[in-house]
Parts: sequence; structure tokens; C-alpha cells
Amino acid sequence: MMHQNHRKKLFSLFEENQSGVVFIQGSDILYRNETDYEYSFRQESNFWYLTGVNEPDCALILDLKTEEYHLFVPNRDAQYAVWHGYVKSREAWQEQYNPDHLHFTNEILTVMNEIKPGKVYCLNEADAELVEDLDRGFEADIETLQDALTYCRVIKTDEELEYMRKSARINNLAHTEVMKAIKPGMHEYELKALFTKIHYENGLQQDAYNGIFAGGKNGAILHYVENNSRIKDGDLFLIDAGHEYEGYASDITRTFPANGTFTDIQAGVYDAVLNALNSCIESVDVGVKMEDLHLSAARTMMQGLKDIGLLKGSLDDIMENDIFALFFPHGLGHFLGLDTHDVGGYPKGVERIDRPGIKFLRVRRDLQPGMVITIEPGIYFIPALLIPALEDDTQSQFLNADKLTNLFDFGGIRIEDNIVVTENGYENMTDVPKDRNELEKIISS
Repeated sequence: MMHQNHRKKLFSLFEENQSGVVFIQGSDILYRNETDYEYSFRQESNFWYLTGVNEPDCALILDLKTEEYHLFVPNRDAQYAVWHGYVKSREAWQEQYNPDHLHFTNEILTVMNEIKPGKVYCLNEADAELVEDLDRGFEADIETLQDALTYCRVIKTDEELEYMRKSARINNLAHTEVMKAIKPGMHEYELKALFTKIHYENGLQQDAYNGIFAGGKNGAILHYVENNSRIKDGDLFLIDAGHEYEGYASDITRTFPANGTFTDIQAGVYDAVLNALNSCIESVDVGVKMEDLHLSAARTMMQGLKDIGLLKGSLDDIMENDIFALFFPHGLGHFLGLDTHDVGGYPKGVERIDRPGIKFLRVRRDLQPGMVITIEPGIYFIPALLIPALEDDTQSQFLNADKLTNLFDFGGIRIEDNIVVTENGYENMTDVPKDRNELEKIISS
């Protein structure tokens, strides 16, 4: 029923009795470098959104005039069964996905000719080329459908939100178990293995993105994925990871000391990030702009760095000179859904803000009920950014060089929660400890 409602939502964006069809090919199985090594299959998100089909080699046609749903499935033979064990019958396909019409994929041209759509709305050039190769006078449009599906997917339905809550519950558990298990001397990949184990035990086998399991200075690498270093006593450990439930992602980040005790400088930086996270979450409401939340987070964190003596000068001047971008070079958050960086962050006509740090913000629009966003402020000590700044006449006047040069191996601290925008504010789906005292108690127990 959920995917039927998604199709109705899409149909409602086209004019009544409008001729034409939506045509989307689902994903194929991918292989590594022309070998028979199969990558784990994961359906293209728009196709999954409209059909619920997480199986390869399928396609769909939606007839805009009749609002009928045609599902095209592969016609497997006995040889397929030899290698893969099972060939799904037409009856099984029909019962599981309940399309208005079920066809094999070699019947796409036949169905197109029967409908005589004229215009065919596609997502990409590959689908458009297939339509045009049919050579039946079909006109492919690759702009309208992407915009329409983005509009549909930005606002989550109650059913989608329940899927995301289920994903979040297991991710909450996995993150907490990693906290309990960490010890200096472990390799990053050991904690990744535990994190994955918890998800598999609870039926979540698909990671939502390449997880980050970063000890020490690796925490300052924003998309660190090697996960193979040994974690040292005194290191902070940053874990940014999540798995999917029925395609819907969870994306949580926590940072904590491997030995269970924050040093004074670690505690000061951590509190600056946590204060930014909490104040931004409390500010989430209908009509709030993501760029305003980003700048508010940056201001809070820069005040925190001033308080512990890493920055100097007035806070207004620090912000005016974009010093925050040296420590907080990424955006505050992004949409979350069938993709970790979900669609819809920049509506048509909205441009990125050309300013250090904030230009990487992945969402620039007013918040509305049903949107799901991440809030993930962070402070990082990145030599590639700090060394040039310390040598710059303007930027260096705000930086305490003696203290900062001792922090080039510090790494970074990021804390991230998953937030649903509601009519009256927000719902936080993330329930992983983040209070410093609670973290120390869990890790040291």
C-alpha cells in the first residue's frame, strides 16, 4: 500500500488525463572489473520508492492517462535456477508486488506501442536512449520526472517515517555496543565488524553508506573509509555509520575517548560541538532555514574554542572573517531517506552560498513538516587548513598558534542525530548516549 500511495502522489503532479508515460529501469547486478564477483544488490531509490521491488533487471511504466502500473520482470530460464537456485513464477511476482499489469522485460516495446504515449518521462540519459532506440516516435523527457520524484520524496509519509524509526532503533543499539566494546589497542575494523554484526543479527544487511570508523588523527578526515589503523590510548574514536531498513537509512555519528576518559582539551572541544548540536536541534521548527542553523552552530562552536583559549578576538570578527570554516569545513546536515544524502536539498533556482564552509551545505531551504534531516556539527584540526591560516596575516590574528600546533594529531569531533521536522517542532530518532559523563561511564564499565 505504501508504494501504491507513492505512485498516487506522483500521478497527482501531472495534469488529469495527460497522455504520456513514466518509464524507469531498475538497477542491474554489478560485477567487479568484468569478473563474476557480484556486488551486493541494491535497487535504484526512485524505482524502489514507486514499486517496493528490490530485485534486479526490472522496469516500470506508469500510464499517466489511466494511472495504471505496468511492472516488467526478467524471464528467467532453467540455467538461472542452476546457479541462483530459484526462478520466481509470474504468479509469485504478481502476488508480491501487485502491479496492474505484469510483463516480461522483452515486452517493453509492445506495451509502449499499445499505449502510444508520445512523451515518455525518464530519469536519465540511459533510459531516454533506450526509449529513443525503440524508434517509434517517442519523445523522451529527462527533466520533469526527476523534479517530480524529488518533490514527492522530500516529505516523508507516516509509513516511511516508521521504516526510518526501525532503522534508527537498530543503529542506536549498534552504536551503543561499539561504545561498550572499545579498548585502546583495537583496530578500527574490529569495531566496524561489531557494528555490522549487530545489524546483521537484527536483519539489517545493507549499509546505508561507507561507514567511518576513525581513531585519533583519522577523525579529521571527513570521508575516511580505510578503517585499518590501531587505536591508541588517549585517542578519540569517531564513528559515523548506519544501515538501512527496507531501503531507508539511518546516519549517526558519535565521538568518544577510547580509554573512557576525556582529557581537558578533548572535553572542551567536545562540549563546544555538543552545545552546537543541542542548540540547533532545539531550534528546528517549520520555516527555519538550514543556513541559519549552520551559522548558529558555527558561532556556538567558535565561542567554545574561544573559551578554551584556541581562538582570540571578538566572536563577531571571528565569524566575519570565516575562521569557523577552518574548523568546520562541511555543511551542518542533509536530507535523509532512501538515500543517505537524500534528494531535494536545493530546489530549482536556489544556489549555493559562496562562502567558506557553508558553501558545502547540502540543504538550503525552509524546513517543512515531514522532512528528515541530519544535524551534525563538528570541529576538526586539519593541518592542510590550519598551517596556511597560521601563515596568513588576517586569519592568524584570531588563532592561538602555540596551542593549535600541538593539536595537529588531535583528529576531530562530530556528533550527529537524525531529526524529523514536525508541525510543532521536531522528533529526534537518535537515542545514542552523547553526554560526556554518560559516555565515560559506559566506556569505562
